[in-house]
Amino acid sequence: MECSVSALSADRLNLPSVLVLNSCGITCAGDENEIAAFCAHVFELDLSDNKLEDWHEVSKIVSNVPHLEFLNLSSNPLSLSVLERSCAGSFAGVRKLVLNNSKASWETVHTILQELPDLEELFLCLNDYETVSCSPVCCQSLKLLHITDNNLQDWTEIRKLGIMFPSLDTLILANNNLTTIEESEDSLARLFPNLRSINLHKSGLHCWEDIDKLNSFPKLEEVKLLGIPLLQSYTTEERRKLLIARLPSITKLNGSIVADGEREDSERFFIRYYMEFPEEEVPFRYHELVTKYGKLEPLAVVDLRPQSSAKVEVHFQDKVEEMSIRLDQTVAELKKHLKTVVQLSTSNMLLFYLDQEAPFGPEEMKYSSRALHSYGIRDGDKIYVEPRMK
Repeated sequence: MECSVSALSADRLNLPSVLVLNSCGITCAGDENEIAAFCAHVFELDLSDNKLEDWHEVSKIVSNVPHLEFLNLSSNPLSLSVLERSCAGSFAGVRKLVLNNSKASWETVHTILQELPDLEELFLCLNDYETVSCSPVCCQSLKLLHITDNNLQDWTEIRKLGIMFPSLDTLILANNNLTTIEESEDSLARLFPNLRSINLHKSGLHCWEDIDKLNSFPKLEEVKLLGIPLLQSYTTEERRKLLIARLPSITKLNGSIVADGEREDSERFFIRYYMEFPEEEVPFRYHELVTKYGKLEPLAVVDLRPQSSAKVEVHFQDKVEEMSIRLDQTVAELKKHLKTVVQLSTSNMLLFYLDQEAPFGPEEMKYSSRALHSYGIRDGDKIYVEPRMK
């Protein structure tokens, strides 16, 4: 049984400018006059996850939506249908086209590019591409290319995208197993002269030289680099700071803005990180940053853990004995420890603690269950023992 766009449109007499007909089982266009009547004000059309398998039917639909700017044909079985230029002409006004999981061939993509002079955004995800076929004609209008979740492993394929789309502003390559960027710096600048943002999440990049090559894109401001093999052995802090320091022009990393303060912190971190490395392993960026900030001193290592013991003077009558006491014990436990030293029973013993820097004199340690560390006892402090008056 056929399900058509015209039949579904007729059920929606006052159609909005955004029409969503996804997962409706649509197989054909239906009555073109009805489509024209009901879709005159539609700007965005979502036909994803239907059963359209003939570009002629798609063309009939689109040709009767005169103001169409956004078209989503994701997850329609269009791989076996050939898109003729005469059909593609009906797409001429479309600015954003989504062909995710349509398995659209590169031949089909080329035909679309030739007939859509104003196309700005193109989505080609999940299409099982292992190679890129260059179009005979450059598409000067395209600003954003979303081509994630394919299998584009070789840079020789990615560079073709720069040739086809010289005005590209945003390139989203996440979940492709790209292993390296094999291109000279000059060539990268020519291939992607307008690239402002690149997404390489979960690519196969595994060396810092590939990260450094991103600096060759003259207008690059935003980079996404989560889940790559290169960064697996680093801590979260190291990943972000080392990336920021290596990419001096970026203003956003992995979706977060890089403020001026964070950049300076990261660049200083970078210097200290590499300062003990052998000269042959130190990256060129290190020398650039040393020129900027000078040679930095290593950060002092501050142990913030609470002191576990202290050396104190124990005073009893005319005797003074230096002792090392554990600070995790209680006052009662300390009294037991001092029994043999002062020859007093714990019940007949009074303890007073004197902080060497305190201006107020000794403090009686009257609470048996109180831990010694809570007094702030340090090396050199004094504990006085006196017999309890009967």
